[in-house]
Amino acid sequence: MQMRKFGRTGLEVSVLGFGCGAVGGLMTGGAPADQERTVARALELGVNYFDTAALYGNGRSEVNLGRVLAKLKPDVIVGTKVRIADQAKGNIAGAIAAGLEESLKRLGRDRVDLFQLHNAITSDGRASTLSLAQVLEQAVPALESLRQAGKIRFFGITATGDTQPLHQLLESGTIHSAQIVHNMLNPSAGFGLPKGYPAQNYNRFLEKAMAHGVGTIGIRALAGGALSGEATRHPIASPPPDPIGSGRSYDNDLARARRLLPLVQEGHAASLVEAAVRFAIVPPGLSTMLIGIATPEQFETAAQAIAKGPLPPAALARLAELQTGFAGEPR
Repeated sequence: MQMRKFGRTGLEVSVLGFGCGAVGGLMTGGAPADQERTVARALELGVNYFDTAALYGNGRSEVNLGRVLAKLKPDVIVGTKVRIADQAKGNIAGAIAAGLEESLKRLGRDRVDLFQLHNAITSDGRASTLSLAQVLEQAVPALESLRQAGKIRFFGITATGDTQPLHQLLESGTIHSAQIVHNMLNPSAGFGLPKGYPAQNYNRFLEKAMAHGVGTIGIRALAGGALSGEATRHPIASPPPDPIGSGRSYDNDLARARRLLPLVQEGHAASLVEAAVRFAIVPPGLSTMLIGIATPEQFETAAQAIAKGPLPPAALARLAELQTGFAGEPR
């Protein structure tokens, strides 16, 4: 398993991280035996970053991850997240501290390695989001206080929302990590966005993060499942999620994903999932990537793709040709 630097933290993380979200569903609704078996297999292969959140399964993900890690007792890096409810915006520091305590209790830990804001970040702090000012003036000091108290080692954001304030946060030098969408339906965080391409432009976010010493976690590598090319979802997976930064709907993303099938038909990858996983780890500015899994077999598929390494230049060139067909389409 390749290890990559996690920004300026001094940590090294496995290029494949273990996602514990509800999109895949293993750690929110899977059988306990499958959860333990899959985590054990991940550890065997060298995975050392485990990513969860209070929001995943209304705390079930944290409880299940905590139970499995307590049994296996590995030396790993654990990250979780807090989302500030609209009614709590009057006391952001209090909501962050309370959220951390609740997460620690569910995880059965005294501290976490990484604590991240789960709200989107926007220029105006509109409904369910936080503004740049709220993050810098209220959230960051609260997180730094928890770090000084030894409750967390590092802190960061989920980089969804408006591109400009996300870049300003990187430039501020105040955060240690950022989760960012990077996939074949929206390559802009790693490669920029061609003119007319129907996606949010994250404007080479990964390059700027690396320049400012911010560790990065790639999310939505399969666009919530759309980049499997299959409409059928596993029974424990969440319903099709709303796209982040890509199409108008999940069905729209699924249709675009299927137009990338020549990558498989022409021998660049064994499956669309393999292509998507290997594409996600191409940029050097990406520290680790997560993939939602429902079964131990799906984890094996991801691990086998990672073992083949990033997509080679010929595959990336062919992908770029296929992606040009999206230009001019509505999002």
